[in-house]
Amino acid sequence: MTTYGLLIFNDAEELDFVGPWEVFTVSSMLRDGVDTAVLISEKAGPVRCSKGMRVLPDHTFSDHPPLDVLLVPGGLGARETEPLNPVVTGWIAKTATQVSWVSSVCTGAVLMHAAGPARGRRVATHWSYEDALEARGDVTVVRDARYVVDGNLLTSQGVSAGIDSALWLVGRLHGREHARAVRRYIQYEPAPPYLADEPIIG
Repeated sequence: MTTYGLLIFNDAEELDFVGPWEVFTVSSMLRDGVDTAVLISEKAGPVRCSKGMRVLPDHTFSDHPPLDVLLVPGGLGARETEPLNPVVTGWIAKTATQVSWVSSVCTGAVLMHAAGPARGRRVATHWSYEDALEARGDVTVVRDARYVVDGNLLTSQGVSAGIDSALWLVGRLHGREHARAVRRYIQYEPAPPYLADEPIIG
């Protein structure tokens, strides 16, 4: 049994946690429901995310079950607000010592740095915040990998990259064939309709 705890807070980027949530819950479904995914926030009540989605947490810091995996999303809150909130950074620091895997998506790496688990480690983050995170010191930002594994720390680049890292994690926990089954179920086979970086010149 694996229990995934996904931290949410005001101005969290929606897909940063909803993408991994889909991976984790489908993984559980394919394992006959033996795993659990829960949303955790500092306080009870709705959280308003970066693009306006309102989400209700399942638990607060004081009443969540023991976790095996902690996931921290990015967004404006991860970059500007929560790094200055000692309740949140303290909870992340404490929880990181109690779980098997600590993960962040996008600029969740900034919050992880403020809380401590990302310090002295190799991490990935959103391309537009790589310089800013590196300038904080005591961290090595990897710029050419969609996700990075350093010990039990798993960090990914922006937004949709969290799906990739979550698939890697369920594969690590429950086997590659299981991860492939999850990928097939959610029909995750990225084929962007536009070239990502280079224009077509004709």
